[in-house]
Amino acid sequence: MPEYHLKSKYGLDNHGLKNLGHAHWNHNTPALYEAIIRRQEGRIVHLGPVVVRTGSHTGRAAKDKFIVAESSSEDLVWWGNINKPYSEEQFKLFFRRVQAYLQGKEVYVQDCYAGADLDYQMPIRVITETAWHNLFARNMFIQAPVEALESHIPEFTILHVPNFQAEPELDSTHSEAFILLNLGQKLVLIGGTSYAGEIKKSIFTVMNYLLPQSKVLSMHCSANMGTSGDVALFFGLSGTGKTTLSADAKRRLIGDDEHGWSDNGIFNFEGGCYAKVIGISKEHEPEIYETTRRFGTILENVGYDTVTRRLDLNDASLTQNTRAAYPLPHIPNAIREKRGGQPKNLIMLTSDAFGVLPPIAKLTPAQAMYHFVSGYTAKLAGTEIGITEPQATFSACFGEPFMVLHPFEYARLLREKVAKYEVDCWLVNTGWTGGPHGEGKRMHLPYTRAMVNAAIEGRLSKVMFEKDPIFRINVPTSVPDVPAEILNPRNTWQNKKAYDLKAQELANKFNSNFSQYSDQADNDLQDAGPNLTSL
Repeated sequence: MPEYHLKSKYGLDNHGLKNLGHAHWNHNTPALYEAIIRRQEGRIVHLGPVVVRTGSHTGRAAKDKFIVAESSSEDLVWWGNINKPYSEEQFKLFFRRVQAYLQGKEVYVQDCYAGADLDYQMPIRVITETAWHNLFARNMFIQAPVEALESHIPEFTILHVPNFQAEPELDSTHSEAFILLNLGQKLVLIGGTSYAGEIKKSIFTVMNYLLPQSKVLSMHCSANMGTSGDVALFFGLSGTGKTTLSADAKRRLIGDDEHGWSDNGIFNFEGGCYAKVIGISKEHEPEIYETTRRFGTILENVGYDTVTRRLDLNDASLTQNTRAAYPLPHIPNAIREKRGGQPKNLIMLTSDAFGVLPPIAKLTPAQAMYHFVSGYTAKLAGTEIGITEPQATFSACFGEPFMVLHPFEYARLLREKVAKYEVDCWLVNTGWTGGPHGEGKRMHLPYTRAMVNAAIEGRLSKVMFEKDPIFRINVPTSVPDVPAEILNPRNTWQNKKAYDLKAQELANKFNSNFSQYSDQADNDLQDAGPNLTSL
């Protein structure tokens, strides 16, 4: 057998890391398991997954992300509340403290890739002070062939130090947690939080900066493929059902969260999935459920019996945002190449806490761009620090916290590609029906599955549609295997006047949010939003 070297010739001294205790290079999953147990970072539970705890940080630290204001990128970045500037000098001083902190400590190094399309693939390196976060990186990104590790040179590097806490007064941060992205130095510093999602979202942010400059649309979406090769995209924020709906036994999964759309087709950025697993069941989400019973899966903050080591997926005592991070092949019908052709259907998922949007509607290209820029949903409990109840929100491109460029940079690319490849676009509400949150009930998942399947299988091409008088989107009057009475949301409310008032309230929110983009919107885009004159 040939002799392979797991250690890259491009050493850690290139990142300014010196006098380390020991660097563990490119450990595989069994070796990382052994390290996790040896270091008491987690526990192995029934059938082989490893359970870890993230402490007080069980969701993204959205207010603690900064982008370094430096010459190569500052004219392109969409500065504001999302992309907050951080000075080069402050970053330099901060990085020196992190370098000093790591002296004498063990680190784990994982060399891997982001992007399954070789034309746009980016070599990356993830350096962590814990073994379980290194396993997370190994699960979530695309593994490099063992024969390529010795020559691996990263284009971007993440330095992950969850046990190092920032000092806000000294470091100009909001809290002890920090996510500092230096696009010029091609380095991300993450610390003060053990929530692993910050690792994957940092690379997603980088891809959102780089790819649109090459006319490739970077997307916060899942993607799957039918038996005939037809690709469907599912946009949506955490908790809208993006991962659940794309993991369909009748279709093959390309990926569950982050993709690029080039002239070659659709490609996954990642090599794994990061699914929210609170309350999932074998009956309704069998593919994801089975991943919680597999060796190699990391379970964040999932409850379990300390005697039997059996899981309790309904245990929300630590957080509603319990997570499973697993390699894509854990899904039996996953496409190992992580690529597909041009999409035929594009589905925008929203969890409408107002309970006034229809469960499914067809969008024109202009409406698709409008709703893409709007990115309306409800943030669900646990997905971010401080969120304990669903809150109506507008997140541009269904991923505003990770969009480095102006939202219209992504929206224009979307509209161009939808037109070029003649993609059918749909808005699907997985949220409330029969009333708002607290009064109505969540849309029945089997009904949502039936509606989505009918759309992407072309079975809605022959049904009648009615235009919603307020939101101006086309609603089917019938869908196979779905009660007709739930398709018109107004019919599900006992108090019709209350529905009208709530719909007007949401319509006003849409228009108020979109007003920030009105100076860049042409007439048909302006007309794609709610029709307030009908109220």
